[in-house]
Amino acid sequence: MPATVSGWDLDVQRGPGWLVVKPAKPDMYVADYFPLAENLWSLMERHFVYRLVLKLDEVLMLNSHLIGQMLLLHRKIRDRDGVLRLCGLSEYNRKVLQLHGLVDRFPPYESLEEAVLGAAPAKPR
Repeated sequence: MPATVSGWDLDVQRGPGWLVVKPAKPDMYVADYFPLAENLWSLMERHFVYRLVLKLDEVLMLNSHLIGQMLLLHRKIRDRDGVLRLCGLSEYNRKVLQLHGLVDRFPPYESLEEAVLGAAPAKPR
């Protein structure tokens, strides 16, 4: 189900016990000033699901705003005993997470299936 929130195009899929969201930023400058975390949290509450996989293969760069939004969302989800997992990260974005010391908090999964199953994330090549 496609949705547009706060300058982001979101492809939202509902699985058993999971919400899968694939964000794409149509406007790099507009989307950086909107509360993506709040919008995703609201979406999760509407679906009564607190386990989320973000498919980030269309996000070109994890900038400081997006990382901050992911951290905020992670806290909200954790407080509800939920799970936030990432998949589809580019090699560059994996390095950004590593540089910021966030690989332990956001282990990058290769595929949606691995993220949902919680399989050990693949090591970067």
